[in-house]
Amino acid sequence: MRIKPLRVDAILPRYATDGSGCFDLFTPEDVSWFYEDGFYTATIKTGWIFEIPDGHTLFGFSRSGHGFKAHTHLVNCVAVIDSDYRGEIIIKLICLKHVPPQIKAGMAIAQAAIIETPKVFFEVTHDELSKTERGADGFGSTTKS
Repeated sequence: MRIKPLRVDAILPRYATDGSGCFDLFTPEDVSWFYEDGFYTATIKTGWIFEIPDGHTLFGFSRSGHGFKAHTHLVNCVAVIDSDYRGEIIIKLICLKHVPPQIKAGMAIAQAAIIETPKVFFEVTHDELSKTERGADGFGSTTKS
């Protein structure tokens, strides 16, 4: 997949291990946190533009360590970057603690995956839909004993 650096110090995204399901995104500079609406947030430019293949979407996720150790996650929980977007990949973090973590240049700030996302076509019907074992049972219904 083609990606374009916007700055000389942009850090190439990479998989941490052979078994990694997502690749890491990094900050090329120290992160500054700002207090707004009762929380600390940080908007972080990665320095990269991605050419996401047609029929695919980049999904960005919080790093587990940020969540478990620093109570920090992506503001929008999951980032969805469409294949026709050609702007810089920017990550916004929110910290739920009173003191946000220090994030220095070179540190991983999020993880992402390129996932095939086929288009579906909607067919409106007024007939019954197919039956399933679950049916219309909702929240918590699959854990009933």
